[in-house]
Amino acid sequence: MSRIVVTGGAGRLGRSLVAGLADAGHELVSLDRAVSDAGELQGVEQIAVDLTDTDAATRAISDARADALIHLAAIAVPFSAPEEVILRTNAAMALGVLSAGVAAGIPRIVTASSPTVLGYGAPTGWLPERLPLDETTPAKPWNAYALSKLLAEQTIAMLARQTGDSTRFAAFRPCYVIAPEEWRGALTQQGHTVRERLDDPALSAPALFNYVDARDVATFIDTLLLALPEIPNAEVFFVGADDALARRPLAELLPRFVPGTEGLAAGLTGSAPAFSNAKARRVLGWRPVHTWRGELGEAAPETSSFPDPARKDVLA
Repeated sequence: MSRIVVTGGAGRLGRSLVAGLADAGHELVSLDRAVSDAGELQGVEQIAVDLTDTDAATRAISDARADALIHLAAIAVPFSAPEEVILRTNAAMALGVLSAGVAAGIPRIVTASSPTVLGYGAPTGWLPERLPLDETTPAKPWNAYALSKLLAEQTIAMLARQTGDSTRFAAFRPCYVIAPEEWRGALTQQGHTVRERLDDPALSAPALFNYVDARDVATFIDTLLLALPEIPNAEVFFVGADDALARRPLAELLPRFVPGTEGLAAGLTGSAPAFSNAKARRVLGWRPVHTWRGELGEAAPETSSFPDPARKDVLA
């Protein structure tokens, strides 16, 4: 069992993450602007703190006496504030929180990044070198939110160069997070229900139809924390579902919304997603267990692209 501090623990992803880690037997401390009364946080120590105040954040993280730190706190929606505010807030908070973790002697530190660092949706156009997208796809952020997340990744790399292997770091890029209550009809982050996003592909197209169940993020973090001492330092991982949030294959849908992807998307048949979680499977042995079809009770297509758990090569 570890004592884990989670910044932003009262947020959408944070609530599910701390609940999942608590269920796995860990002791959780949530640091956020306000204490949540959500049922998911029962039994979790909650501390209200302004994490943009470096001194206050440093004290709270030091006082937590944690074995691991997960940094989620950020302005989480692109263009929800002026660009300079998003960049200044997120980048400075990442530097302050992660550095405070190092100063407190916390041996395992993880920061949340975002798939948006890849730059899809850029007004001037965007095409990747290949699909599916993975951790080797070049980062090309085009807005302050995406840039701030790339800076968070670079911050852990910088700190790793300062500390060596005495502190173990990682960053993860969670796909479009869907919390348990959102499967039951609560609005998602963009103000639509999951079914509305499925019924109208234009709603999910800006995110390239990616998603992940928040509970799967919790199991990923639990697996990552256990593996951190043994894997290369400051690694970055995509965390996504095994399928796309779409009823039609992306080989058909992507060319409609991302001009020029006809050839690139040709291999995304069946339910194959645009974002690969193969690195997390290969390096950590992690795989998601939740799918939108399973949660909504819809039948899978006759030709499914889900990896077969019986096949040993899916972890190769």
